[in-house]
Formats: sequence, C-alpha cells, structure tokens
Amino acid sequence: MSEDLDFTGQTVLVTGGAQGIGRAIVEAFALRGAQVVIADVGLARAEAVADELAAVGCQVQAVGVDLADATAIFDMMAALEQHLERLDILVHNAGYFPLTLFAEITPAILERTLAVNLSALFWLTQAALPMFRRQGRGCVLVTSSVTGPRVAYPGLSHYAASKAGVSGFIRNAALELAAENVRVNGVEPGMIATPAMANLGDNEVNQDIARRVPLGRLGQPSDIAGAMLFLASSLAGYVTGQTLVVDGGSTLPEV
Repeated sequence: MSEDLDFTGQTVLVTGGAQGIGRAIVEAFALRGAQVVIADVGLARAEAVADELAAVGCQVQAVGVDLADATAIFDMMAALEQHLERLDILVHNAGYFPLTLFAEITPAILERTLAVNLSALFWLTQAALPMFRRQGRGCVLVTSSVTGPRVAYPGLSHYAASKAGVSGFIRNAALELAAENVRVNGVEPGMIATPAMANLGDNEVNQDIARRVPLGRLGQPSDIAGAMLFLASSLAGYVTGQTLVVDGGSTLPEV
C-alpha cells in the first residue's frame, strides 16, 4: 500500500497552499515524492513554505495568483504548461469566506466568494485539460465543505452557495471527463483547526464546537490531506464524481 501513496515523478498544483489545510496538502504530496506547485494570493507566504520544504529535499515552487481573476488563472496555467513537463493532479483548495450575515452581504463579497470558490475551479480545470490529455489521464480534487451541501451556518450563506455549486461541478465534470480518464472528486471538511477558525469565534467558541463533534475533537489539516492522498492515488482509481466527508461524524443524525 505504501507504493500506492508514492507520488514520485508526478506534478501536483495546489491552490491556497500557503497555510492551513492547503499547506498540509502541499506537505503530504511533497514528502511523498511529488513535485508541487503552490498557487496562492500570498506569494511571500507560499515562497516561505516552498523554502522550508526544499530544505528537507522536497521539490516545491510558489507562484502568486489572484484566483478571483480568470485571466490571471489562464496566464498562470499557460506559464506552468511551458515550464512543467506534466501536470498529474490539480487540487483547488483556496477558499474565501468572510463571516457576513445574509442581510449585510455586498455584491463585492458575493462576487469574490463565487469567483474564488467556484468559478476558479472551472477555469483551472479547463486550463489543465491540455496537459491531462497529453498524458492520457488526470485528477482534479477540490476542498469543498459540509457547509452548503449538508449543513447551514449563520453568516455563511454566500460560502454555502458556492460550495453547493462545487458539489454540482464535481458530479457533472466527472461525468463529462471520464472518457478522457480524468477523475474529479472532492473532500468536505467539517470543523478543522486552522487560522480560518478565528472567523467563527474565540477559543471558547472553538472548544464548544469540538465538544459537539462525535469524535470529540476538531479535525486537523492532516486529516484532510490524508483524504486527498487517498483520492489522488491508485487506491481510488475507480472513484470519480464523489465527495468524501471528513468531519469527525458532525453531520451524522442526532440520536
């Protein structure tokens, strides 16, 4: 099974890989032999992650991109296509979700939320297709959320709408791209201990959330990274159009 989780010789692009879940995903693939490209709006943070991993022998590079800008996405992907020999796995992990009550959502907040979380997924996948086609296969993975497809949370109606859209994308893109041997899957995290948890309240609030998780703890970024490794590997070679819920049992019905 260890051979199935060896990504030596493969190239992985991870958006939003400079911190939190994204950083854990970058580390998981890089430490298992992959060449990893971090695409992040915070270039300095992404370069710091790349330098840390390069220091232990990993192949990681960073590029700066605003994923709300479709033109910037296509320009980035065109540059990577010229620079890289191949692209095997695309992980769209970047997310935008300012906690905002429904009545206070502005056009700018909604447009950026949809652009980063949903529209960017379309443009990244479209731009990756030529590289996938050249090698006869590809894998698209998305960090979605239980918020939207499964549960609601106050102040996140814009985010929920974007992630419900991601669920639809996963199923339909998987169906259309299956004939080209491109698999499309997602991971729906529950409450994960990341810097973004500060959006939901102080430490006392987070401790209360953790007590209500059936497994008794907040998830760790590594929990999501492990699910991504599985879905990208040959172990999941017959899996497409699916979302894997990683939430410690939070969305199970109450007894």
